[in-house]
Order: sequence, then structure tokens, then C-alpha cells
Amino acid sequence: MAVPKIVLFYVFTPLADPDAVRLWQHALAERHGLTGRVIVSSQGINATLGGDVWDLKQYAKGTRSYKPFNSADFKWSNGTGNDFPRLSVKVRPELVTFDASDDIVVTEDGVQGGGAHLKPGALHSLIEERGDDVVFFDGRNAMEAEIGRFKDAVVPDADTTRDFLDELESGRFDHLKDKAVVTYCTGGIRCEVLSVLMRNRGFQEVYQLEGGIAKYGEAFGNSGLWDGSLYVFDNRMHMEFGDGAESLGSCTECGGRTPLFVNCTNGSCRTQFLKCEDCTAAADEHLCTDCSVTRADCASLTGRTGA
Repeated sequence: MAVPKIVLFYVFTPLADPDAVRLWQHALAERHGLTGRVIVSSQGINATLGGDVWDLKQYAKGTRSYKPFNSADFKWSNGTGNDFPRLSVKVRPELVTFDASDDIVVTEDGVQGGGAHLKPGALHSLIEERGDDVVFFDGRNAMEAEIGRFKDAVVPDADTTRDFLDELESGRFDHLKDKAVVTYCTGGIRCEVLSVLMRNRGFQEVYQLEGGIAKYGEAFGNSGLWDGSLYVFDNRMHMEFGDGAESLGSCTECGGRTPLFVNCTNGSCRTQFLKCEDCTAAADEHLCTDCSVTRADCASLTGRTGA
């Protein structure tokens, strides 16, 4: 009986021939019938893949057989069996596109100059010891934080990872430079880079949550410091760490709690916004706020012109 699972992992390590690694990874994942996304660069590898648990374990074994990847930390979650439309394996200049390659130095020991890694238990110890001196700093896009985040976390106004440099250099967070700042993201990879950018810009004490929200949720479920749902980049769209979790997201129609994002049905718009299951089912189209305003303006102008 097939047991669908999803794995995500990353390894920062220098790769002399990313194209060769891409071809090997594509063949390996294809051989085991996996779907999902794999990014390869001269900085290493970043992947999220779905399939049957046995096939994923064979893929993981094959990936770890390559010496630069033998320490890969695979993070597992339950899948649906239809979590990705296809397999995509690509080479890119950066594993995570911060447009900050000049800041990042990668050796066989990983990213250099980043924040200290904190395991979930060590995070709790730090908070018990330092109290309000500890600040959570969300390393994800602001949209992801709408449905879940750590308690009292700082959430930068970032639509993409490219926005973080401007946010850090805006001065908005200078008051945190003497605090103990704990960066966090879905699986940890974005914080590997973000923590370097923060340290290079004067933040004195920077940490990164090892394994990200995914590992923290595995350790503490709903009983820890995480609130709400975790946004994920597959057909599930979100996941929770136990029964009874309540999303922090609010439906744009009725205001009810929901973790569900829908795509704007305006073909030229790619905005995702929160809309609960009932409100989604009650409408034939779903327009984001900007497209709704534009349509209303056009209707008003048409009405005036025809008067």
C-alpha cells in the first residue's frame, strides 16, 4: 500500500559542476517516480519532493551516497499523493534568490558567517534565560506569515526574498541590533542566508532555528511557541502540527479564520489571498483587493460615460 510523503532538504556546499548534479538528480528522482522541485547551484542543493515513502527513502539513500550530500537532513511530512504537478530540476545562480551573492561564502562546512544554529529545545532554553531580550524574526515572505508565525514575531514587509536587503537597510529594525534575534523560516535554508545578511549589517547576536518551523513542529506540535498553520509550497498549501490548530489567517470576505489561499482569477494577476472554504464555494470568481477596486472603478467610469 502506497504511503505518500513529502521530504525537503538542503545542503550548502561548493559544487564544481552544477549541471552534472542536475542531470544526476533528475535521473535519480525520475527513477523513483518522484515529483517536486530541485534547485542546484554552485552553492549546493535545495529540494522538496513528493512520492511514496519507500521511493523517497531510496532517493534519500542515493542522494546521501554522494559525499558532498552525505550529511543532508531530510525533513518529512505527510503528503496526499498529488502534491506536485511534475518533476522540475533546475540550475540557478543562488539556492535562495536574495540577490546578495557578494555576502555569501560557502565552504564544505556550509555558509560562513551566519547565525548560531539553535535546535528547538535550545531555543526554549534561550527564551527561559533571556526572556524579552529574545526576538523572533520571520525570514519568509509576509504572505506566509499571515496564517502562522511564532508568538510576537517581527514580520518584515517582504513580498519576495529579494525585498529583505531593502528591509534590513531601511533602518526599521535597527532597534533590534542589540537584541538576541532568532531567525526562522520553513525548513531553515532562507535563514542560512538571512542571518549572514543581518550580521553583516550590524546585528550583534543572531541565531537561526535549525531545521526551521518544520523541525520545530515535529518536536513540539501545538504545545510550543508556534501559532497557526505553516504555508507550504505544494498542492496542500498549508499544514498543521496537530489536531486543534487554528490558523491566524482571516478570510477577506467574511473575516472568519482560515489557512486557505486562493489565486486571483484575473488572468493577468498572480496574487494569492485568504478566502475560506464556504466563501470560495459561494462565488464563481475570486478577485484580490486590487483587482476588485479596479473593476469597481471601471464600472463606475462606464456608468458615468453612458449617462
